[in-house]
Amino acid sequence: MKSFIRWSTNLGLASGALLGAMLLNTLSVVALTPEQITQKLGPIPVFTVTDNQGAPLVSNPPKEQKANPIARVFLSQKDAQEFLALLKAEKPDLAKNLQVRPLSMAEVYDLKLKNKDKQPQLDFVYIPTRKQSESALAIVNTAGAKLTFFPGTPLFVARAGSGDKDNGLLTIQQGNETAIPMFFEKEQLQTFLDRFKTSQPDLAKTADIQVLLLENILDAMQNSKKDTSLEQLMLIPNTEAIQFLQTLRPATAPTAAPTK
Repeated sequence: MKSFIRWSTNLGLASGALLGAMLLNTLSVVALTPEQITQKLGPIPVFTVTDNQGAPLVSNPPKEQKANPIARVFLSQKDAQEFLALLKAEKPDLAKNLQVRPLSMAEVYDLKLKNKDKQPQLDFVYIPTRKQSESALAIVNTAGAKLTFFPGTPLFVARAGSGDKDNGLLTIQQGNETAIPMFFEKEQLQTFLDRFKTSQPDLAKTADIQVLLLENILDAMQNSKKDTSLEQLMLIPNTEAIQFLQTLRPATAPTAAPTK
């Protein structure tokens, strides 16, 4: 749970920040170090199904398929619990010693690094909520795609500005720190845009929501092949995850009454 502690600071940055727009031509494509990646992923809670020793449940592909075994990583605790309940109903002997375990996305990243030289490799597959996948699918199809399902884990971002040169990613800023927020939940981004309309209404009129793939962002962090400013990237957990994080905060000790 230690990797979640930093989120209280990041949450304050996001809620108290000034809004603005950053042009694409100001962005860098320098790969992050493993330490930087861990720092960015640490505040994001995810949920997986494990045995009593904490080892993730692994699904092996059919022998005729040339694919790696996978471990499911859920963005929603509720989805993970429903998956476990289904396993208990269909395969009670297998599921009797299983449980849903919270961990940070940084821990998933570290596990993947530790197992990268093992054969066969274990692939960690992120499972977004159905609602957010459907929202992402509607956005990309409106933009001209013809997909029947969204092929990955969506991250919602906003651009604003007119013309190719003036069009940029919306950012948040506090002091000298600038961050590009990327949301796991479309509704959170819409709230962000509603605030933006009150601070910069003219620019807000040009804003629109776009969708990126989490899997591509994670690849870019390591390989520096994508068009995003990785050092300024800020992943914003979904509402359910934020509520989960709040349950981890220690209760404030009551103030003792003065002695008379």
